[in-house]
Amino acid sequence: MTLLPPNDAPSLLRELSGLAAVLAAGAGAVAWSAIAPRSQLFGATLRRTGRSDAVALTFDDGPNPALTPRLLRLLDENKIRATFFLIGRYVRNCPSLVQEIAAAGHTIGNHTDTHPNLFWLSPSKIAAELARCQDAIVQACGQQPVWMRPPFGYRGPQLFPVVRRAGFRGVVMWSRLAWDWKPQPVEKLIFRLRRVRGGDIVLLHDGDHRHQRGNRNLTLAGLDYWLPLWKGAGLQFVTLDDLAARSAPAPALREDSSRAPLTKSKASGN
Repeated sequence: MTLLPPNDAPSLLRELSGLAAVLAAGAGAVAWSAIAPRSQLFGATLRRTGRSDAVALTFDDGPNPALTPRLLRLLDENKIRATFFLIGRYVRNCPSLVQEIAAAGHTIGNHTDTHPNLFWLSPSKIAAELARCQDAIVQACGQQPVWMRPPFGYRGPQLFPVVRRAGFRGVVMWSRLAWDWKPQPVEKLIFRLRRVRGGDIVLLHDGDHRHQRGNRNLTLAGLDYWLPLWKGAGLQFVTLDDLAARSAPAPALREDSSRAPLTKSKASGN
């Protein structure tokens, strides 16, 4: 065994420490790029409406027979259209509810078939997830979704070539969220939504990827509170298809109001 001269040992240790720091920084950058909504390292995403007066409300993990019908009534009461990212296996369970979403003029997006973490899947498995969800939606309502949202927001470099080959317009992330999948007092969720402004794509949930009849009453209560206030402040509400129709060619995929007393509506059931 060859021993390093004493004077060379500190130099080698410094080089190894530097290499370890570089590797750690690289791993951190990859992890951030895989989950951060504004990251564009693995491919361009849509996360804002591009309009200072327009908000896009988006709902993940449905359809949910325990909540989605009431949400549709609330949106209808306020004359608002939104975008629903649906899970294929849930679509097959209640196609009539998907038809109701489509008939109300909402945009339907692809949220995969089983809601896996796509970062760890091969291109072929991602393609299969998207295709099964796409087929389920087409069979249920005749719509061919052109937007997809990765479950949990996780994506890797293998996702975007699959999305392009499948003919989607793009991958949709968000600029605001309420953490509405976490149990919390309704006042806290309402407080989180105070930051919504024109230009935001807002992530909300009408379903629960773990089971189809998840409790999302918090989401409904938060919207019941904020929708009249947002409309009163002059905000417009758009679907992702509205944004696509407004821009030609397709939109580039890139990247507080005062509180008022809580109100009730027929749709909230509260």
